[in-house]
Amino acid sequence: MGKFWKKCKKMMSKIYMKAVTDKGTPEYIARGWALGVFIGFLIPFGLQLICSIPLSFLLKGSKLGAMVGTLVTNHVSIIVIYPVQCYIGNKLIGGSLTFAHMEEQMKDVIIHQEYKVLLSLGWEIVISFFAGGLLFAVIAAPIAYYGVKALVNRYRAMREKRKEAKRAALAGKVAENEEKK
Repeated sequence: MGKFWKKCKKMMSKIYMKAVTDKGTPEYIARGWALGVFIGFLIPFGLQLICSIPLSFLLKGSKLGAMVGTLVTNHVSIIVIYPVQCYIGNKLIGGSLTFAHMEEQMKDVIIHQEYKVLLSLGWEIVISFFAGGLLFAVIAAPIAYYGVKALVNRYRAMREKRKEAKRAALAGKVAENEEKK
């Protein structure tokens, strides 16, 4: 179990560094990540990049953020997210499907990852998928936007503070050397 957490920590560190070192304003970077997260929840796995990259150009957001943000739903997380998303979406549309039924139905979609499998489940589940995805997207995108923006601002402020400290130390050494002469 320790190796799993080390891998998770390493992956999160890479994602963090991708976010905070991306080029552009904090708003530009955050807009791309929020867009990616929005698309990651709303659009089924496989079509996400086809949607997020063109939208990042249109909405003037980070292309890298739009790509990586879609990874909120990935091969590992969809096992949990898709059944929950469908169940909540079903309740939003006034459906009567149980979580167990939703979980069972989504297994084929997760295993095969084909749209014909999703569509073969029936319109109630398909509409439930998009209703739940829209709810998750509307909640998660602003969180991603403000979270990434805060991380970028904090990282850049810390980086500037380190640079300023180095400049001050260098100026102190130069002054010290001048006094010795």
